Amino acid sequence: MNVFSSAAPAATFSSLSEADPMKQQIIDFMRDFSIETTPGSALKIPDYREHLRPGAKVAVTFLPGSDFADTIATAKRLKEEGFQPLPHFAARSIVSAAVMEENLKKLQAEVGIDEVVALGGAVDTPLGEFESSMDLLETGLFDKYGIREIGVAGHPEGSPDISPQGLRDAITWKNAFAERTGAKLYIATQFCFEAALIIAWDRAIQAEGNKLPIHIGAPGLATIKTLINHAKACGVGPSMRFLTRQAMNVAKLMTVNAPDKLIMDLAQYRAEDPNCGIAKVHMYPLGGLKKSAAWSYAVVDGDFMMDPKGKGFKVTRDIG
Repeated sequence: MNVFSSAAPAATFSSLSEADPMKQQIIDFMRDFSIETTPGSALKIPDYREHLRPGAKVAVTFLPGSDFADTIATAKRLKEEGFQPLPHFAARSIVSAAVMEENLKKLQAEVGIDEVVALGGAVDTPLGEFESSMDLLETGLFDKYGIREIGVAGHPEGSPDISPQGLRDAITWKNAFAERTGAKLYIATQFCFEAALIIAWDRAIQAEGNKLPIHIGAPGLATIKTLINHAKACGVGPSMRFLTRQAMNVAKLMTVNAPDKLIMDLAQYRAEDPNCGIAKVHMYPLGGLKKSAAWSYAVVDGDFMMDPKGKGFKVTRDIG
């Protein structure tokens, strides 16, 4: 199944009215999308206001070996430019509860936020006492420092570091934690490429009792080569088959791809299945924030044409 669509001749697409049900489903699905950045990429972006609209939620990724001071500086800048920063707390990179508390104290003193993302983090051996986001939640420090909403990890395609049973147990634990504490949690997933895998995962965890809303990760505009590199680094599994098939066509290797088919299929699923747990989209700007943000806003504004054969859609305005 093709999930990403490369640029296609305009003649193969049809312009549909705003009243078209499928087009409206896509617009509604992409509305209020979030996106992410890193302290490193922030150094290359003179002003986020050139690319993002006021109030946008922007996750600030914490990469292994990073300094949390850089996370705070990036979050502070985003806040000053009119956005809602969502700093990542990577459990395996936090040495102790005392360090976690100090980071939260500085974050609130310098920035002032009420939402974070708590993850295990891509470190094989924990640097301290924490191994998972669940360990961070149990400290009670997020609540102590006024954090009212927390994103926790979800893995539609599994994880190379955690067994399938371990992933199921984690979802169950996070639901129980939210229920007993009143904490507002949501599931923030890895980026994925195939809607069928995401839908099957959502239905499976719903059947097992998940009630946490899901913010599904979607890869932004990037070449197949770039997507493959990121997928390998992040342990994305089954979708790699799709990328590998695409890479066999050398002509497509450096073609910029957009997640239109993925977004279309998930939008339809959310609109038509009342049990769908997916609440919104989180964009991973793997090929750069500028194009992924421009593409996303074009979709939100309805500036796209549907493929009459149901293979996706094409943005109709210049996104640079």
